[in-house]
Amino acid sequence: MTNSPLDLGGELIEQRTILHQMLTSHPLPDDVSSAPIMLGGVPALSIDITGQASHGTILFFHGGVFAMGSAEASVGLACDLGRRAHMRVITVDYRLAPEHPYPAATDDAFAAYQALVATGDAGQITIAGESAGGNLAVITLLAIRDAGLPVPSACVVLSPWTDLAVTGDSSITKAAADPALTPSALRIRARDYLGELDPSSGAVSPIYADLTGLPPLLIQVGSNEILLDDAVRLAAIAAAADVRVILDITPEVPHVFQAFSALLDEGDDALDRAAAFLRSNTTTLV
Repeated sequence: MTNSPLDLGGELIEQRTILHQMLTSHPLPDDVSSAPIMLGGVPALSIDITGQASHGTILFFHGGVFAMGSAEASVGLACDLGRRAHMRVITVDYRLAPEHPYPAATDDAFAAYQALVATGDAGQITIAGESAGGNLAVITLLAIRDAGLPVPSACVVLSPWTDLAVTGDSSITKAAADPALTPSALRIRARDYLGELDPSSGAVSPIYADLTGLPPLLIQVGSNEILLDDAVRLAAIAAAADVRVILDITPEVPHVFQAFSALLDEGDDALDRAAAFLRSNTTTLV
C-alpha cells in the first residue's frame, strides 16, 4: 500500500494535477531558465543555467506512467543532472495516454532525437529518463539503432519501468517498502498506454528486446521500490548483448530518489555519479 498522496492508478485528471503540484512545489534556482522549443514537431523545453558552458546535450524524458507528468514538471530534476554534467538539457513533452496511446510517446521521443542529431554531433548527445521516461530512453535507443542513425554517446536511466507486464518478483517483495508505486496502478496505466498490445512485447518493454548495439548505459535504482527487478533485469539483458552497462543500486531509498537530492545524500551522490558517467562518455570532456 502506498503512503503517498498520489495514487497513480486513480482518477487521471485529479492525479495529473496532484503529480504536477508535487513536482513543481519547490522553486527553481535563480540561475535556471527554460524556453519552449520544437524538435521534429514535438514540443520540448530547453533548459539554460546562467554562466554554465555546455559540453554536450542531454535529451531527457520525464516519468509519469505514460499518462502523467510533463516537461515543465521535470525541469527540477533535469536541470540538476545538467548542472552536474555541465550539459545543456532538453526535456521532451511527449504525448500522454490514454488520449494518445502507443506509439505516440515513442514516436515523439524518436522524432525529437532525430531532429536533435541532425543539428550536431551524436558524440555530444546523451539520453536520460526517469521511470516511464527511462523506458522511453531505451526504446528510443532501439529505434535509433534500427533506423541506422548515429547513436548517442551514453544513456542514464533512473528507476526505469522496463517491464510493462509487471512480472518482476520485486513487484511483490518490495510492495510494502515502496511509498510511491503499486503493481495495480502500473497495470492500469500500462493498459491505458498499450490498449490491446501485449505488454511483453520488446517494442514497449525493453527487457524483452534485443539490446545489441546500444551505447554505454547507467541504470540507477533504489532497493525500496517495486521496479528494482526492472532495473536488474535490464542490466542483465544489456550485459548479455555486450552493452557496456553499470547497475547502480542504492539501498533503502524509493522510486526516483534522485529527485530528492536536496534532502537525501543518497540522491545527491547518485546524481553526481550519473553526471560523471555522462561526461566520461561524451566526445568533449569537462
